[in-house]
Amino acid sequence: MRWTVHGHRDVYASQWVKVSLDDVEIPGGRRFEHHVLHFPRASVTAVVVDDREQVLLIWRHRFITDSWGWEVPAGWADPGEDPAAAIRREIEEETGYRAGPTRPMTAYNALSGISDMQFTAFLVTGAERVGPPSDHGESSRVEWVPLTRVPRLAAERRIQDGPSLTALTYYLAVERLT
Repeated sequence: MRWTVHGHRDVYASQWVKVSLDDVEIPGGRRFEHHVLHFPRASVTAVVVDDREQVLLIWRHRFITDSWGWEVPAGWADPGEDPAAAIRREIEEETGYRAGPTRPMTAYNALSGISDMQFTAFLVTGAERVGPPSDHGESSRVEWVPLTRVPRLAAERRIQDGPSLTALTYYLAVERLT
């Protein structure tokens, strides 16, 4: 059953996000305004693993939820930038490691009920340290964490970022089994 969109009205826009109210009709005839969050750029995440079964994570504070947690490197692709190039750039900026072989694992809509935000999660191997992170606002620590600790860290809410949980879960449940 497909919803019908009768109109679209922007109510806020910045370089980061646009909010619209869409005039929609659901099957059965009910019509109402539905808020939609639009994101202007593609989002990318990466599970960076080494040959010792460890994953590269950053420890950071998120002011919106006032919480600390482990996250995978992530960010936005610049206009016209290839998503694989974007995640390699983000990894180096956020961790100080240069990405080795990089390939997409999966792509998904993060909040399809209210947003067009799309993520591509990459798998990266062979990362080499090239120096300290250049973006000092991204993390308090950068560490290689044993993959065996990831389920417990998630259960303890020390990994609670949705894109990080999605990328790590996909890696553990699908990539490692193939």
